[in-house]
Amino acid sequence: MNNPLYTILVADDEPNVRSLLSNILRKEGYEVVTAKNGRETLAVFKKASPDLILLDIRMPGPDGIETFNQIRQENDDVLVIMMTAHGTIETAVQAMKMGAFDYLVKPFNLEEIKLMIQKAFKMRQISAELTVLREVTADSNLHNIIFESPMMQDVLHLANIVSKNDTTVLLRGESGTGKDLLARYIHANSARAEYPFVKIHCGALPDTLVESELFGYEKGAFTGAIGRKYGKIELAKGGTLFLDEIGEIPLQTQIKLLRILQDRDFERLGGTETLKTNARFIAATNKNLEEAILQKEFRTDLFYRLNIFPIHIPPLRERREDLPKLTEHFIQHFCRELGRPPLTLSAETLLLLQLYDWPGNIRELENTIERAVILTMGEQITPQVLPQNINKFRGPSPEIFAPSESDRSLKDVMGDIEKQIIKKVLKETSGNRSKAADKLGISRRALHYKLVEYQLAEEE
Repeated sequence: MNNPLYTILVADDEPNVRSLLSNILRKEGYEVVTAKNGRETLAVFKKASPDLILLDIRMPGPDGIETFNQIRQENDDVLVIMMTAHGTIETAVQAMKMGAFDYLVKPFNLEEIKLMIQKAFKMRQISAELTVLREVTADSNLHNIIFESPMMQDVLHLANIVSKNDTTVLLRGESGTGKDLLARYIHANSARAEYPFVKIHCGALPDTLVESELFGYEKGAFTGAIGRKYGKIELAKGGTLFLDEIGEIPLQTQIKLLRILQDRDFERLGGTETLKTNARFIAATNKNLEEAILQKEFRTDLFYRLNIFPIHIPPLRERREDLPKLTEHFIQHFCRELGRPPLTLSAETLLLLQLYDWPGNIRELENTIERAVILTMGEQITPQVLPQNINKFRGPSPEIFAPSESDRSLKDVMGDIEKQIIKKVLKETSGNRSKAADKLGISRRALHYKLVEYQLAEEE
């Protein structure tokens, strides 16, 4: 992947230095603007909003140090590398104590310049990730999707295909199905993986804050705007911007978002300069956007811009064969986190988990297992530690849990439970798949997968 659209301001009173650095940096893929004195540097800085400034210490009106001070008052996030001769190194070091990233000594080593700029942008990326609270973990399975079902195999197949492209993706599915994790998976498997993954939860912000979070703002844009703030779009430069719960975004903001998707440009609130973005957009929603369009709550043109590559994540009740692996994963995770020995599931607990519909999907399963691990006193998780809404299914244990079969795997036991339930419902509905799917609370497509998996299609 080429350098993202980073802009560098070269500020030096020597024409040869400006020309040399401009040519080198443009060949490296950066956008370059120049200034020949302090006054011009401040004017170009306000107009071009550079990501990094190469700032000469000895410049006319004002000098580099005073120019640096004024820039810091406007924006304390911009990267500044001071350029100095041997006689002013102490001044450059003082500038670093004031917040400059580093300094270069003339005459320049060209490779050193390139490496220092790369290092500066790498540091800025890390800072941006911290700003947006990007999850950082040592767990090597962070971006792994845990599944067994054919339905999730199809989902991962689509995710792997689209991760190799920069196409806009729309993730659809109920709350708690793992849309956030799938968005991170797509990013982690893309050419953008080394750049930030920036998330904004559109439904968690008041309407008045959505635009300032997305686009950023200039000093004085509104009461309380005491300095420039980068928006999520700028922080995602080169990486991925994840718009979670896109269906909750205000109509007025939808118009501006449409422009970004079409033209890739925007302005900060209170600003006049048009900025460019090369971020990749992934949106997610648990809302019926088609219904929202009919209710005049969502723009049709924005929907079609977002819906280029839709991926539907099925609810957990339609892919119960994923329960064993997910359950084992959460048990192991919370046992490690709570510092306790490994736990197992009793046969009856396993049955109850399988019979429950999980309206909160994987998030609800995770919370349920965490609670169960905390409450379990022995070595086995029993029904007594499950919430009442799951415990209501308690009854005589089926023959499937006979002692002779107690050593069977979690996956096999759950599979047999589900197979028995499907056979029973098909019998009750006289083999009508649509009625059976409705009664089971799953889609007809999901039922078809299960009939094939359990070899029940031939028995109808």
